[in-house]
Amino acid sequence: MTETSAYPRIGLALGGGGARGLAHIPVLEALDDLGIKPVQIAGTSIGAIFGAAYASGLSGEEIRQIVLETLSDRKAVLSRLWQLRPRKFADMFRAGPVQFDPERVLDVFVSNHLPDSFEDLQIPLRLLATDFYGCQEVDFESGPLTRAIAASIAIPAIFRPVKIGDRLLIDGGVVNPLPFDGLRANCDIVIAVDVVGAPVPRKTREDVNMMDSLFGSSQILMQTITNQKLKLDQPDILIRPPNDSIRVLDFLKADQILERAESLRKVTKEKLKTLTKETMQVTE
Repeated sequence: MTETSAYPRIGLALGGGGARGLAHIPVLEALDDLGIKPVQIAGTSIGAIFGAAYASGLSGEEIRQIVLETLSDRKAVLSRLWQLRPRKFADMFRAGPVQFDPERVLDVFVSNHLPDSFEDLQIPLRLLATDFYGCQEVDFESGPLTRAIAASIAIPAIFRPVKIGDRLLIDGGVVNPLPFDGLRANCDIVIAVDVVGAPVPRKTREDVNMMDSLFGSSQILMQTITNQKLKLDQPDILIRPPNDSIRVLDFLKADQILERAESLRKVTKEKLKTLTKETMQVTE
Protein backbone atom coordinates (compact mmCIF):
# COMPACT_ATOMS: atom_id res chain seq x y z
CA MET A 1 0.00 0.00 0.00
CA THR A 2 1.39 3.40 -0.95
CA GLU A 3 1.46 6.35 1.41
CA THR A 4 -1.23 8.06 -0.62
CA SER A 5 -3.63 5.11 -0.53
CA ALA A 6 -3.42 4.99 3.28
CA TYR A 7 -5.42 8.20 3.45
CA PRO A 8 -9.18 8.65 3.00
CA ARG A 9 -10.41 10.21 -0.22
CA ILE A 10 -9.79 13.97 -0.05
CA GLY A 11 -11.86 16.64 -1.79
CA LEU A 12 -10.41 20.13 -2.13
CA ALA A 13 -12.36 23.37 -2.66
CA LEU A 14 -10.40 26.50 -3.57
CA GLY A 15 -12.35 29.73 -3.25
CA GLY A 16 -12.28 33.18 -4.81
CA GLY A 17 -10.58 36.27 -3.42
CA GLY A 18 -8.27 37.84 -5.98
CA ALA A 19 -4.65 38.25 -4.89
CA ARG A 20 -5.50 36.80 -1.48
CA GLY A 21 -5.92 33.54 -3.39
CA LEU A 22 -2.13 33.13 -3.40
CA ALA A 23 -2.74 31.80 0.12
CA HIS A 24 -3.98 28.60 -1.55
CA ILE A 25 -0.36 27.66 -2.23
CA PRO A 26 0.72 26.72 1.33
CA VAL A 27 -2.35 24.48 1.57
CA LEU A 28 -1.31 22.67 -1.61
CA GLU A 29 2.20 22.33 -0.23
CA ALA A 30 0.78 20.83 2.96
CA LEU A 31 -0.90 18.09 0.93
CA ASP A 32 2.38 17.44 -0.86
CA ASP A 33 4.20 17.25 2.50
CA LEU A 34 1.83 14.48 3.53
CA GLY A 35 2.29 12.66 0.24
CA ILE A 36 -1.38 12.81 -0.74
CA LYS A 37 -3.40 14.13 -3.65
CA PRO A 38 -7.09 15.03 -3.71
CA VAL A 39 -9.36 12.74 -5.67
CA GLN A 40 -11.41 15.76 -6.76
CA ILE A 41 -10.89 19.53 -6.86
CA ALA A 42 -13.43 22.35 -7.19
CA GLY A 43 -12.34 25.91 -7.87
CA THR A 44 -13.89 29.29 -8.40
CA SER A 45 -12.27 32.57 -9.55
CA ILE A 46 -8.60 32.63 -8.44
CA GLY A 47 -9.21 29.16 -7.03
CA ALA A 48 -9.95 28.00 -10.57
CA ILE A 49 -6.41 28.91 -11.64
CA PHE A 50 -4.70 27.16 -8.75
CA GLY A 51 -7.09 24.24 -8.92
CA ALA A 52 -6.29 23.72 -12.59
CA ALA A 53 -2.55 24.03 -11.98
CA TYR A 54 -2.60 21.49 -9.16
CA ALA A 55 -4.93 19.14 -11.04
CA SER A 56 -2.52 19.25 -13.99
CA GLY A 57 0.19 17.60 -11.89
CA LEU A 58 2.17 20.63 -10.74
CA SER A 59 3.25 20.45 -7.10
CA GLY A 60 2.55 23.22 -4.61
CA GLU A 61 6.24 24.15 -4.63
CA GLU A 62 6.29 24.32 -8.44
CA ILE A 63 3.22 26.56 -8.39
CA ARG A 64 4.91 28.79 -5.81
CA GLN A 65 7.99 29.15 -8.00
CA ILE A 66 5.91 29.96 -11.08
CA VAL A 67 4.01 32.64 -9.15
CA LEU A 68 7.16 34.23 -7.75
CA GLU A 69 8.97 34.14 -11.10
CA THR A 70 5.93 35.64 -12.83
CA LEU A 71 5.19 38.39 -10.32
CA SER A 72 8.55 39.28 -8.76
CA ASP A 73 9.73 41.55 -11.58
CA ARG A 74 7.45 44.60 -11.59
CA LYS A 75 8.72 45.85 -14.97
CA ALA A 76 8.12 42.45 -16.57
CA VAL A 77 4.59 42.35 -15.17
CA LEU A 78 3.85 45.84 -16.50
CA SER A 79 5.27 44.81 -19.87
CA ARG A 80 2.87 41.87 -20.00
CA LEU A 81 -0.01 44.10 -18.96
CA TRP A 82 0.86 46.40 -21.88
CA GLN A 83 0.21 43.44 -24.17
CA LEU A 84 -3.35 43.40 -22.82
CA ARG A 85 -4.19 46.94 -23.93
CA PRO A 86 -7.21 47.25 -26.25
CA ARG A 87 -6.33 46.05 -29.73
CA LYS A 88 -8.83 48.37 -31.38
CA PHE A 89 -8.49 52.13 -31.03
CA ALA A 90 -12.27 52.46 -30.66
CA ASP A 91 -12.26 50.16 -27.62
CA MET A 92 -10.36 52.81 -25.65
CA PHE A 93 -13.35 55.16 -25.90
CA ARG A 94 -16.16 52.81 -24.91
CA ALA A 95 -18.42 53.95 -22.10
CA GLY A 96 -17.05 53.06 -18.68
CA PRO A 97 -13.62 51.71 -17.71
CA VAL A 98 -11.63 49.51 -20.08
CA GLN A 99 -12.16 45.83 -19.25
CA PHE A 100 -9.52 43.17 -19.85
CA ASP A 101 -10.20 40.03 -21.84
CA PRO A 102 -9.68 37.24 -19.25
CA GLU A 103 -8.63 34.73 -21.92
CA ARG A 104 -5.86 37.04 -23.09
CA VAL A 105 -4.77 37.55 -19.47
CA LEU A 106 -4.47 33.78 -19.06
CA ASP A 107 -2.60 33.49 -22.37
CA VAL A 108 -0.08 36.10 -21.27
CA PHE A 109 0.45 34.93 -17.69
CA VAL A 110 -0.41 31.27 -17.13
CA SER A 111 -1.65 29.27 -20.12
CA ASN A 112 1.80 27.86 -20.99
CA HIS A 113 1.76 26.05 -17.63
CA LEU A 114 -1.63 24.40 -18.17
CA PRO A 115 -2.96 21.66 -20.50
CA ASP A 116 -5.53 22.43 -23.16
CA SER A 117 -8.48 20.48 -21.79
CA PHE A 118 -10.02 19.00 -18.66
CA GLU A 119 -9.41 15.57 -20.14
CA ASP A 120 -5.64 16.16 -19.91
CA LEU A 121 -5.74 16.75 -16.14
CA GLN A 122 -4.48 14.20 -13.61
CA ILE A 123 -7.17 15.00 -11.03
CA PRO A 124 -10.90 15.50 -11.79
CA LEU A 125 -11.68 19.21 -11.68
CA ARG A 126 -14.90 21.23 -11.46
CA LEU A 127 -14.75 24.95 -12.21
CA LEU A 128 -17.54 27.40 -11.50
CA ALA A 129 -18.75 30.49 -13.31
CA THR A 130 -21.93 32.57 -13.17
CA ASP A 131 -24.53 32.85 -15.95
CA PHE A 132 -25.06 36.62 -15.99
CA TYR A 133 -28.54 36.61 -17.52
CA GLY A 134 -29.55 33.21 -16.19
CA CYS A 135 -28.59 34.27 -12.64
CA GLN A 136 -27.24 30.83 -11.78
CA GLU A 137 -24.11 28.78 -11.29
CA VAL A 138 -22.51 27.09 -14.31
CA ASP A 139 -20.13 24.16 -13.77
CA PHE A 140 -17.38 22.97 -16.11
CA GLU A 141 -15.83 19.50 -15.88
CA SER A 142 -14.88 18.78 -19.49
CA GLY A 143 -13.82 20.49 -22.68
CA PRO A 144 -11.41 23.43 -23.21
CA LEU A 145 -9.74 24.38 -19.95
CA THR A 146 -8.57 27.96 -20.53
CA ARG A 147 -11.98 29.24 -21.56
CA ALA A 148 -13.60 27.72 -18.47
CA ILE A 149 -10.97 29.33 -16.23
CA ALA A 150 -11.46 32.65 -18.03
CA ALA A 151 -15.19 32.54 -17.29
CA SER A 152 -14.55 31.64 -13.66
CA ILE A 153 -12.16 34.58 -13.08
CA ALA A 154 -14.17 37.23 -14.98
CA ILE A 155 -14.48 39.70 -12.09
CA PRO A 156 -17.09 42.34 -12.99
CA ALA A 157 -15.69 45.76 -13.96
CA ILE A 158 -12.18 44.31 -14.36
CA PHE A 159 -12.76 41.59 -16.96
CA ARG A 160 -15.14 41.28 -19.84
CA PRO A 161 -17.74 38.53 -19.54
CA VAL A 162 -16.92 35.33 -21.44
CA LYS A 163 -19.41 33.99 -23.94
CA ILE A 164 -19.68 30.20 -24.08
CA GLY A 165 -22.51 28.86 -26.21
CA ASP A 166 -25.52 31.10 -25.67
CA ARG A 167 -24.49 32.14 -22.16
CA LEU A 168 -22.60 35.21 -20.98
CA LEU A 169 -20.47 34.21 -18.00
CA ILE A 170 -18.84 36.14 -15.17
CA ASP A 171 -16.87 35.35 -12.01
CA GLY A 172 -17.99 32.17 -10.25
CA GLY A 173 -17.54 33.84 -6.88
CA VAL A 174 -20.69 35.87 -7.52
CA VAL A 175 -22.84 32.80 -6.82
CA ASN A 176 -20.47 30.35 -5.12
CA PRO A 177 -17.30 31.81 -3.58
CA LEU A 178 -16.39 28.60 -1.71
CA PRO A 179 -17.42 25.56 -3.80
CA PHE A 180 -17.16 22.73 -1.28
CA ASP A 181 -20.70 21.57 -2.04
CA GLY A 182 -20.79 18.60 -4.39
CA LEU A 183 -17.52 17.12 -3.13
CA ARG A 184 -19.07 15.11 -0.31
CA ALA A 185 -20.56 12.49 -2.64
CA ASN A 186 -17.13 11.26 -3.78
CA CYS A 187 -14.90 12.20 -0.85
CA ASP A 188 -14.42 11.10 2.75
CA ILE A 189 -12.88 14.40 3.84
CA VAL A 190 -13.60 17.82 2.33
CA ILE A 191 -11.09 20.67 2.70
CA ALA A 192 -12.26 24.20 1.84
CA VAL A 193 -9.95 27.21 1.57
CA ASP A 194 -11.77 30.53 2.01
CA VAL A 195 -9.63 33.48 0.86
CA VAL A 196 -12.34 36.13 0.38
CA GLY A 197 -11.39 38.30 3.35
CA ALA A 198 -13.26 41.46 4.38
CA PRO A 199 -12.82 45.23 4.01
CA VAL A 200 -10.09 46.66 6.25
CA PRO A 201 -9.94 50.39 7.20
CA ARG A 202 -7.05 52.36 5.71
CA LYS A 203 -4.68 54.11 8.10
CA THR A 204 -4.22 57.22 5.98
CA ARG A 205 -7.81 58.05 4.95
CA GLU A 206 -11.24 57.58 6.42
CA ASP A 207 -13.18 57.77 3.17
CA VAL A 208 -13.57 54.84 0.77
CA ASN A 209 -12.54 55.23 -2.86
CA MET A 210 -14.45 53.73 -5.77
CA MET A 211 -12.33 50.58 -6.13
CA ASP A 212 -12.29 49.87 -2.39
CA SER A 213 -16.06 50.32 -2.34
CA LEU A 214 -16.56 47.99 -5.30
CA PHE A 215 -14.30 45.19 -4.11
CA GLY A 216 -15.23 45.61 -0.46
CA SER A 217 -18.89 45.25 -1.34
CA SER A 218 -18.06 42.10 -3.28
CA GLN A 219 -16.23 40.71 -0.26
CA ILE A 220 -19.23 41.37 1.96
CA LEU A 221 -21.61 39.70 -0.50
CA MET A 222 -19.36 36.65 -0.93
CA GLN A 223 -18.91 36.30 2.82
CA THR A 224 -22.69 36.44 3.23
CA ILE A 225 -23.16 33.66 0.67
CA THR A 226 -20.47 31.52 2.30
CA ASN A 227 -21.87 32.04 5.80
CA GLN A 228 -25.31 30.95 4.63
CA LYS A 229 -23.80 27.84 3.02
CA LEU A 230 -21.94 27.00 6.22
CA LYS A 231 -25.23 27.02 8.12
CA LEU A 232 -26.48 24.22 5.88
CA ASP A 233 -23.31 22.17 5.56
CA GLN A 234 -19.72 22.30 6.77
CA PRO A 235 -16.48 21.16 5.15
CA ASP A 236 -14.47 18.86 7.39
CA ILE A 237 -11.56 21.31 7.34
CA LEU A 238 -12.04 25.05 6.77
CA ILE A 239 -8.86 27.04 6.17
CA ARG A 240 -8.84 30.84 6.22
CA PRO A 241 -5.78 33.11 5.98
CA PRO A 242 -5.66 36.03 8.43
CA ASN A 243 -7.68 39.02 7.31
CA ASP A 244 -5.49 41.93 6.21
CA SER A 245 -5.35 44.95 3.93
CA ILE A 246 -4.41 43.01 0.77
CA ARG A 247 -6.59 44.18 -2.10
CA VAL A 248 -8.11 42.06 -4.84
CA LEU A 249 -5.52 43.16 -7.42
CA ASP A 250 -2.42 43.27 -5.17
CA PHE A 251 -0.66 40.48 -7.05
CA LEU A 252 2.66 42.35 -6.96
CA LYS A 253 2.65 41.73 -3.20
CA ALA A 254 3.03 37.99 -3.79
CA ASP A 255 5.99 37.66 -1.40
CA GLN A 256 4.10 39.40 1.37
CA ILE A 257 0.91 37.38 0.82
CA LEU A 258 2.77 34.07 0.83
CA GLU A 259 4.76 34.99 3.92
CA ARG A 260 1.61 35.88 5.87
CA ALA A 261 -0.09 32.68 4.70
CA GLU A 262 2.81 30.37 5.55
CA SER A 263 1.19 29.28 8.82
CA LEU A 264 -1.61 27.66 6.81
CA ARG A 265 0.80 24.93 5.74
CA LYS A 266 1.28 23.72 9.31
CA VAL A 267 -2.36 24.23 10.26
CA THR A 268 -3.56 22.20 7.27
CA LYS A 269 -1.20 19.33 8.03
CA GLU A 270 -2.16 19.22 11.69
CA LYS A 271 -5.89 19.27 10.99
CA LEU A 272 -5.61 16.72 8.21
CA LYS A 273 -3.47 14.33 10.25
CA THR A 274 -5.94 14.46 13.12
CA LEU A 275 -8.98 14.01 10.92
CA THR A 276 -7.53 11.19 8.82
CA LYS A 277 -6.64 9.24 11.96
CA GLU A 278 -10.21 9.64 13.21
CA THR A 279 -11.65 8.66 9.83
CA MET A 280 -9.47 5.57 9.50
CA GLN A 281 -10.35 4.46 13.03
CA VAL A 282 -14.05 4.67 12.17
CA THR A 283 -13.63 2.61 8.99
CA GLU A 284 -11.50 -0.11 10.59
